[in-house]
Amino acid sequence: MKNILIEKYRNMFVVILLSALILVPSTYLSAQEKVAQNQQKFGRLLRLVESFYVDSADIDKLTEKAIVHLLSELDPHSVYMSKDEVDKMNEPLVGNFEGIGISFNIFKDTLLVTSIISGGPSEKVGLLAGDRIVEVDNKNIAGTGIKNSDVFDLLRGNKGTTVILKVLRKNAPGLLDFTIVRDKIPINSLEASYMINENTGFIRLSRFSATTTEEFVAAMKDLKKQKIQNLILDLRGNGGGYLKSAIEISEQFLKNNDLVVYTSGLNEPKREYRASVNGEFKNGNLVVLVDESSASASEIVAGAVQDWDRGIIIGRRSFGKGLVQKPYYLTDGSMVRLTTAHYYTPSGRGIQKPYNEGVAEYKEDYQKRLSHGEMFNADSIVFADSLKFKTLVNGRDVYGGGGIMPDIFIPVDTSLHYPYMNRLRRNNIVNNFILDYVDKNREQIKSKFPDFKNFDAKFEVSEEMIAEIVENGAKEGIEKNDESLAFVKSDLKREVKALLARDLYSRNDFYKVYYKDDKAIIEALKVIENQKGYNKLLVSTHH
Repeated sequence: MKNILIEKYRNMFVVILLSALILVPSTYLSAQEKVAQNQQKFGRLLRLVESFYVDSADIDKLTEKAIVHLLSELDPHSVYMSKDEVDKMNEPLVGNFEGIGISFNIFKDTLLVTSIISGGPSEKVGLLAGDRIVEVDNKNIAGTGIKNSDVFDLLRGNKGTTVILKVLRKNAPGLLDFTIVRDKIPINSLEASYMINENTGFIRLSRFSATTTEEFVAAMKDLKKQKIQNLILDLRGNGGGYLKSAIEISEQFLKNNDLVVYTSGLNEPKREYRASVNGEFKNGNLVVLVDESSASASEIVAGAVQDWDRGIIIGRRSFGKGLVQKPYYLTDGSMVRLTTAHYYTPSGRGIQKPYNEGVAEYKEDYQKRLSHGEMFNADSIVFADSLKFKTLVNGRDVYGGGGIMPDIFIPVDTSLHYPYMNRLRRNNIVNNFILDYVDKNREQIKSKFPDFKNFDAKFEVSEEMIAEIVENGAKEGIEKNDESLAFVKSDLKREVKALLARDLYSRNDFYKVYYKDDKAIIEALKVIENQKGYNKLLVSTHH
């Protein structure tokens, strides 16, 4: 009887096993076999190189190059990163690093403190903007050709560790000693938040990090105290970040259970992400600003707002990154960010621009947009009817196939005179002038203009200041261009005043000055504060 039962169960097991093998797709087995075969093949090649190659070979470097090339054959966003690169990449997304809490510049071969991060270790011990750090842990760093990367290595370190500084301070005798205990320092993804006028608030996000939602909610609560009715959300230049943060920012505006985005890939089933009841701005007029550098998470937010007819998108066609990467760590702490799915806006739009012609061609997209006239005229953009979708509430036409197309187009500045100003910027002429001017005049300016409001109303950038910038440029081989200077002078003055506001008051104040004549913001204010026009835009196609 016992033998009969054993035989019965054995036969049952064989049947189950055979059934399981039948259910496993043969393509899956052959794919796994191919991976195993090629793994052995590459391993043997490395062993051959190590054992028989004519010269010495760096196997680690060869492996890394092979990985980089393999990924480049897949798509433009699957990438390999070394362990060091992984650590540096994570800092702005995690939302903090460990150090002493200063912003700095290398000025005249000296480490100059330009600002102190509020609540950080340096503020606690009394380090001030304008201080020059000449020694770090008894090592002289003044006049040694120090670089930014050297400063990071010297001043960053694990929380709780100590660094000893010697500092030269204007009008203070001798060197001042500071002992600073390193701590966690926040990296803000929210660059600006303020009321443009009595009804409309402005928030600018530079990335989507782990702390973005927390920063946004805190900013909105502050703006609500100032009676915000309308919001301009600036995502220009925002290259993206965490998907989770993009979803959380989107749900600040959308109704509960509204679809924000969905992802789907060959080896990943469709996954939907929906808004929750949480949100600081579920009602009120909304404008989102985008441009050709707004990518990934920025496009998720802009796409969701547009598809649900929740707000108006203003600017230029966004970057067009609709690929989802997942991080996979390798054995030595390095990492592969592998594309695993496409993401789609609520209406079903795939916004990834084509990459079938290779990575090199893909990277030329910006130049193509310029040469085709797209950056100057919305009519230069042609979408196939197959890429047309409808918004989910009012049925407006929207398009997939390569970025989010705004509802209102703002061209780039077509001036041919700007290269002169850009050369002054690129060669650090403007920035170095600011550092020098603030260094010499900080106390005088702060005494005359104790707060930003006073500074904004009364401080004027003089002709003498502009002449000094031009002269400094000429010393560096940037020949004065009178025609160009006349054209850009008002812009240059505004930029100088904005940079002074940043160094003397706050980053918020930089944007309050810098964006005063911004075309996209001016258009946004026109739209957002005209309820009839705003409503009309949300029910009709307007490109």
